[in-house]
Amino acid sequence: MTLTIGVDVGGTKVAGGVVDDAGAVLAQTRRDTPADDAAKTRDVIVEVVMELAAGRQIEAVGIGAAGWIDANRSTVLFAPNLAWRDEPLRDHVRSAVGLPVIVENDGNVAAWAEFRYGAARHANDSMVMFTIGTGVGGGIVISGELVRGSHGIAAELGHMLAVPDGHQCGCGRLGCIEQYASGSALVRFARSGARQEPHRAAGLLELAGGDIEAITGPMVTAAAKADDAISIEAFAQLGKWLGIGLADLAQILDPQVLVVGGGVVDAGDLLLGPTTQSFMDSVAQRGRLPMAEVRPAELGNSAGVIGAADLARRR
Repeated sequence: MTLTIGVDVGGTKVAGGVVDDAGAVLAQTRRDTPADDAAKTRDVIVEVVMELAAGRQIEAVGIGAAGWIDANRSTVLFAPNLAWRDEPLRDHVRSAVGLPVIVENDGNVAAWAEFRYGAARHANDSMVMFTIGTGVGGGIVISGELVRGSHGIAAELGHMLAVPDGHQCGCGRLGCIEQYASGSALVRFARSGARQEPHRAAGLLELAGGDIEAITGPMVTAAAKADDAISIEAFAQLGKWLGIGLADLAQILDPQVLVVGGGVVDAGDLLLGPTTQSFMDSVAQRGRLPMAEVRPAELGNSAGVIGAADLARRR
């Protein structure tokens, strides 16, 4: 049995785990992310690795980072929620911990974990995963390998065009699918509905203390599960756009499995029902042919750690 360490670095937390070659997390730890200080963030990653490596025979370290990673899996070119700009993260951590290190995009590591050990573990060739959080991320596996692109920054699925001249996206474009199929979009849909028809959002408004601007994603999920009409409709809108995005990728790539991950998946059929219906409607006549199944992710918050550790093992 070989052991590797996976580290999942986000804007608020650095989570690490020791992972065996069956994908089991044997030990884990976490720290807050000092997101506005690149050097301190590096130091926290090193602390996490050293804590987990103590007393164990560790083969390698994988780091999943929320940002654009170069083709050599070494440098964070840009991280929107962290202070990294052309950050040589691999070399710094490798020097500090004395182990082989790879750095990979967080969407890629989560997708790889689901391909190897989660919702797509029975696939032997291909999958596409959308990760629905505050924004939209994802990953693509073709012929059993991550699609990383010539510069290492492929599979930015949230930035496919959905609505020409639509809502402004953080990437600078207008109308990216991230603006219509993300957790942020869910909240926007719910707030708009509550503003227009407050009598149909009574449960949601009660959770928000009557303040529309206080509505959050978890509130929308809780209210939808309690049959709040506006919240259910917000999930239906999200599912419509997500299904369209999945259909586009199915037409282009024809993967074995389509996986939907991220915190919004906790809503279950409230999201997956309209997503699957929109997906089937969007593929039209091609729906008569063999098509990928839409499945919810299975590994939850552990996916980043597991995927990063497994990619380090396969380096």
